[in-house]
Amino acid sequence: MQDDKPGSGTQSIERAAHVLRVIASRNSEGLRLVDISKQTKLERPTAHRILKCLMTEGLVSQSAETRRYFLGHLIFELGLAASSSFNLRDICHPSLARLAEKSGDTVFLTIRSGADSVCIDRLEGRFPIKTFTLDVGTRRPLGVGAGGLALLMNLPEATQQAIVSANALRLGAYNNLNVPAVMRLLKRCRELGFALNDAQVTPGSTSLGLPIRSRSGEPVLAISIGAISSRMTKGRQKELAALIRAELENLEPYIEDTARP
Repeated sequence: MQDDKPGSGTQSIERAAHVLRVIASRNSEGLRLVDISKQTKLERPTAHRILKCLMTEGLVSQSAETRRYFLGHLIFELGLAASSSFNLRDICHPSLARLAEKSGDTVFLTIRSGADSVCIDRLEGRFPIKTFTLDVGTRRPLGVGAGGLALLMNLPEATQQAIVSANALRLGAYNNLNVPAVMRLLKRCRELGFALNDAQVTPGSTSLGLPIRSRSGEPVLAISIGAISSRMTKGRQKELAALIRAELENLEPYIEDTARP
């Protein structure tokens, strides 16, 4: 993304939205100005100017101690106002509940948002040792985690390459992941028939997932199951993938291309 004169209408809005998405991807720990500048490919003065404006509007906040930037209170308020208009979580929730009951493990629902994935629901199974690798609201680059891999695995290879390359600057924050490594993981997904994340992000935990396609065949959501690695033998991976596939048959007829959380 190249810089140009400030206040240039739609491009300023696009930049501000990009800044918000980048902050959202690391909101739990916050981001420094240098991180935001690097990941958005904006010059520091431009990034700082956008951040000041977003802070004034309540869309971004800054820690007085660490000087790191976080999403602001207005993001939460706008989300509450919008939540009643979107029902994907409601449509998928019964399937997640059945999977959590049958597997005993933690089940996640992830949606694609541009070049990112966002966790929009999570249900816990009865197994006493949990793997909370994702919180609801967590945003990560596509290709990170089982859900992010599942959303990419059935796309054309050229499309996968373009999306993963666009996220190249952000991948290193996830256990030093890089573009070639993600492309190798996607190749393995195609061979296995499901997305597999074995210690790619969180050592000691393994997760697998599959995409939920819309009526036209577009992967818009993903369901994944996570557990401690000792529970995820190759045989059990296949069993869990079969459980997810059974739920996908029930869900996909109800998923529209315009669906949102």
